[in-house]
Amino acid sequence: MTQAPTSGAAEPAPEKRGAGFAHERSTGSLARRMMLIAAGWISILLLVGGLALDHALSGIVTRNFDEQLGYMLTGMIGSAEIGPDGEVFFNRPLGDQRFLEPNSGLYWQIRGKGHEDFPSRSLWDRSLAVPDDHFDAQLHVYDSNQFPGEPLRVMERSIILPGSNTKWMFTVAASRAENNEQIKMNRAILLYSFVALGFGLLLMAGMQTWYGLFPLRHIRRAIQRLRTTGSARVSGPLPREVEPLVEELNALLAHNERQAEEARTHAGNLAHALKTPLTVVMNAATAKAPDLADTVIREAAVMRRQVDHHLARARAVGRRAAGQSRADVWPSLEAVLRAVERLYDQTRFDLDGNHDAVVALEKQDLEEILGNLIENAAKYGGSSVFVTVDAVRDSSLCEIWIEDDGMGIPEAERIRIFDRGARLDTGKPGTGLGLAIVRDVVEIYGGTVMLDESEDLGGLLVKLAVPRASS
Repeated sequence: MTQAPTSGAAEPAPEKRGAGFAHERSTGSLARRMMLIAAGWISILLLVGGLALDHALSGIVTRNFDEQLGYMLTGMIGSAEIGPDGEVFFNRPLGDQRFLEPNSGLYWQIRGKGHEDFPSRSLWDRSLAVPDDHFDAQLHVYDSNQFPGEPLRVMERSIILPGSNTKWMFTVAASRAENNEQIKMNRAILLYSFVALGFGLLLMAGMQTWYGLFPLRHIRRAIQRLRTTGSARVSGPLPREVEPLVEELNALLAHNERQAEEARTHAGNLAHALKTPLTVVMNAATAKAPDLADTVIREAAVMRRQVDHHLARARAVGRRAAGQSRADVWPSLEAVLRAVERLYDQTRFDLDGNHDAVVALEKQDLEEILGNLIENAAKYGGSSVFVTVDAVRDSSLCEIWIEDDGMGIPEAERIRIFDRGARLDTGKPGTGLGLAIVRDVVEIYGGTVMLDESEDLGGLLVKLAVPRASS
């Protein structure tokens, strides 16, 4: 007996099964993806919307500012006249008091070529730099920075007053400080409002993501309960979008249950099939029978056939899942009949029906099924066996009828005869597994097998229905 090493180095802990695989295959969090998409779109929409709204509000403020300047310029033009000396004057004072206050931020000026400038008192010792080499028949509005520290909004228009040939340039200017302050205040309100709106929308998106993904957490807990409590299905009220996923999951669970049940049935069939040969060998060995060697060889051959059959049946499950099974019925029937005719040379076998029928079974499994059914018909029937392919025309199933002229099976026994080991005639050799194995293999492929009474021959009628292969 070897002693375990006593070194201080600890053995590495075994890795958690499946953890590395799950980590490698992970594509990230759904919640994080949804939040990133929401944050990106919210940011883009708020940015574009904010810029558009800022442009619109700034335009409104500027237009209102220009309208006020326009009213003042119109008042100037309406009050202007030409005096006896040819100079311009106002026949009434302008209404805004700021025109009288020096450096008030609101100014006017009238300029004519060959005449002195006529400015407002608010200009004091300054003048508006207005070019006099052009004629503005329409309003001309622009920004000017001619006064240091006082940006201006300037509006001008050229007019020829009655009684004068001079092109007079009427100009009114106002400081843009008030206009800029209003725009700045609007932008601050927009910024705070849109930031608050953005946080609110992100919070809403987060709550929506949490609430929207909650059913997935419910499914996760349900799957955990499958492992811990042995529940067979994921149940509970779920949103319509998640129901297909749960249905597929439940279908997978049902499929696994069927697979497990098939495995248990398969193991039981194999155990039952091997039990009788092993008992025969044990009894012969215990009694020291003189034909012990022949008995062992014979029963070993039986066991080998059973093992080969059940191995083939297990492979049929995998082939069925792959969806690649395909077999021609007529050649398989002919091959089976050639083998059965050697054993029952006094029985007449007849075939009829569709020569081109193709079913979704493996050829080996189809021949095993047909071999069991036709051999039983020959063994327990009379002297005639009749096989019909596509006895009932159906688009999805191919029905194969096997009839004999024997005694048949009472209707009350037709269900029990499919049980493992069930035999009605114990006087003839057999294990009682033939029909049970046929039923199991047929059901693996999604088919059915039923027993009835033959109207033509009077004996047993076996109705085998198996899926037709897709073209």
